[in-house]
Amino acid sequence: MKLELDHKVVIVTGGAKGIGAAITRAFAAEGATVCIFGRNREEAAVLVGEISASGRKADTFHCEMTDEAAVRAAVAAVWAKHGRIDCLVNNAGVNDGVGLRAPVADFRASLETNIIQCFVLVQAALDALIASQGTIINIGSKCSVTGQGGTSGYVAAKGAMNGLTREWALDLAQYGIRVNCVLPAEVMTPLYSRWLEKRPDPAASLDAIKATIPLERRMTTAEEIADTVVFVASPRSSHTTGQILHVDGGYVHLDRACTTKAST
Repeated sequence: MKLELDHKVVIVTGGAKGIGAAITRAFAAEGATVCIFGRNREEAAVLVGEISASGRKADTFHCEMTDEAAVRAAVAAVWAKHGRIDCLVNNAGVNDGVGLRAPVADFRASLETNIIQCFVLVQAALDALIASQGTIINIGSKCSVTGQGGTSGYVAAKGAMNGLTREWALDLAQYGIRVNCVLPAEVMTPLYSRWLEKRPDPAASLDAIKATIPLERRMTTAEEIADTVVFVASPRSSHTTGQILHVDGGYVHLDRACTTKAST
């Protein structure tokens, strides 16, 4: 299916590694020019080089996402260089483990890292998105629906992201801008791998996690998240807005207590 993304300009925050890198590659493969925002300068340069070597288009704009001035300057630089912005992907964030007993300052910092920077980016790019009748894709988390324990800051931010997805979809419908949110659950990324390695028995921990995922008892891949993001951002999904989409093998909405295999 041709997704009609040729010559579109897409900003992906945290687009140099993990799910973000998969999203960057997927948009580039569809002919978009992908602009990576974030602080991972070296990783972004490597990915841009890889994409450019394949004949596709990518660019990198170094900025700390919690630095409002830097984010606004990066958006202005994209506009100056490429002349348009068609899509924002709010992917950058971190499950920072700021729990209920953490200092209030840490909770505020978690909100800055995981949701306030998203507001800043959308506001900075809003006029460009109105001009292009663009799209916004937020990358949420299953814990905004399920809870997780020990991570109040991150959960608060991702819960806010779900709410803002619907608020912005309503606010921006008058301009033809669509806003949707994709929620991963258990996705194997470098960060996830490092977390597993710290467990007493990484293999056993991984098997236990897989057992909670109803469809095929396996982790979701970053590419499966990316493919959904790119499709929903494309004109092929032109009447989809305000949706919170779970790409998780049924982790959130199917009964994980069920361990029997489906009959064929």
